[in-house]
Parts: sequence; C-alpha cells; structure tokens
Amino acid sequence: MSSPAVVLVTGSSRGLGRGVAEALAAAGYSVAIHYASNRAAAEEAAAACRALATDPGQQFAIVGGNVGVAADRERIFSETLSQLVRLDALVNNAGIAPRERADLTEATEEIFDEVIGVNLKGPYFLSQLAARHWLSQPGASRLATGYKLIFISSLSANTASINRGEYCISKAGLAMATQLWAVRLAAEGIQVMELRPGIMATDMTSGVKGKYDRLLSEGLVPQMRWGTPGDVGLAVQSILAGQFPFSTGDAINIDGGFHLRRL
Repeated sequence: MSSPAVVLVTGSSRGLGRGVAEALAAAGYSVAIHYASNRAAAEEAAAACRALATDPGQQFAIVGGNVGVAADRERIFSETLSQLVRLDALVNNAGIAPRERADLTEATEEIFDEVIGVNLKGPYFLSQLAARHWLSQPGASRLATGYKLIFISSLSANTASINRGEYCISKAGLAMATQLWAVRLAAEGIQVMELRPGIMATDMTSGVKGKYDRLLSEGLVPQMRWGTPGDVGLAVQSILAGQFPFSTGDAINIDGGFHLRRL
C-alpha cells in the first residue's frame, strides 16, 4: 500500500492553519506543520493531529521559519521533503495582521513591508518552489486528481479597511496570485484555488471579540455566527478530495454570506 499524500500547511501551529491540519489529519493525510516562532504550539498541533489520524502510515512533521524570508522558505520546503519524502499539496495559510492599526495617512512603510513580506511575497514564492518541484515530477501526486495549490486569503481581499490597508492589499494580491498560478499550472494538471474566510474566531480576532459579537448579532453576517478553523479545514479537505474537478483559479467564500450584496 502507498503511504498517505503529504500536505504542507503554513501557519498551522495555531488558528485557521491548525484547523486545516486537524481536518487533514482526520481525513488520512500526512501534514507538515509549519510555525514561525512558537515551536511549542506546533508540537501541540502535531500531537492533536496524531490523535486524529486514521491511518498508521500518517506522519506529522514540524518545520519552522519566516515565510517572508527567502532562506527560511527554502528551508521550510527542503525540510518538508526530507522529513516526509514528498509533497502533494501546499496550503498557503500563514499570515499576520499589522502590528499597529493606523489610518492610511499615518501608516508606515516598515509595517507595510512586514505584512506584504509574510502575507504575499512569502506564499507567492513558496508556491514557486512547489510548482518547480511538481513540474519536475509530473503525474506523481498521490492525490487522485493531481497536485493542489491553495491560497487562504480573506474577505479583506475585496473589503476595504482603512486602518489596515497593508493587510487588505496583501490579501487582494493573493487573489491575483491564485489566478496567475492557476493559468500557469492548469495545463499541467495542477489545480489552484483560493479560500476566502470571513470573520473567524482565532487568536488574531480575540482582541475585537466584543465588537464583532455585537455586529454579528445585528446581522453583519447573514448566518449570524463566527466562522471557525474547522470551517476552513472542511473546505481544504473537499478540494484535496477532488470535489471541484472542473474548477481552477476560483475564490470560495467561507464567510457565512458576508460577501452578499443586500438592501
């Protein structure tokens, strides 16, 4: 029997990424769990994945580094291959919010560069590493419908927040990165998709929980609830399972209907 397919999920030591890793563990995949600085959190995520695993052949490797730094990206990628031997899918989830929220007239270049580096430049060029590797091994994916490249963006890809412009720009850039890689890789049998989460219950939003509890109760989101890491995990699981066979370059909203125009 062949060993399970391998998925690298960036930023999977916590938040949405951990939700994705746990969903994939429960579905029988091996997962490379990536962290930027908190190895202890990554070890906790790996332990949770092992508890959910359904196949004795599953493995859960831990890889660290800043996806915004070229040398770290190379190491993340090479350590994934050295520990898990192969790569069948990449889920670009790692992202940061600006250290300080500031009006567009006050925002600094330093924070802009930091956010763009991690949220946009990092996944763009990590995807390049994955694409080169896959193109050198055509048809070798253990996923039934071929290699998969997934970008986790945000409702901020098309929703303006003037006190975190750099974050919105980074997510809008990911939306275009999805389309670019989809066009480049479609003929090679590699599917590229964007998942666009809405208001999600993670540590990134814990500081504004009260504000969004009120807005949700007032109907900001038609389904009137927070999204969860598990919601994103199920979406990734569906894509890897080949349940969107005639789609590529598309954005799937996971936002409880937030994106719908209403009167």
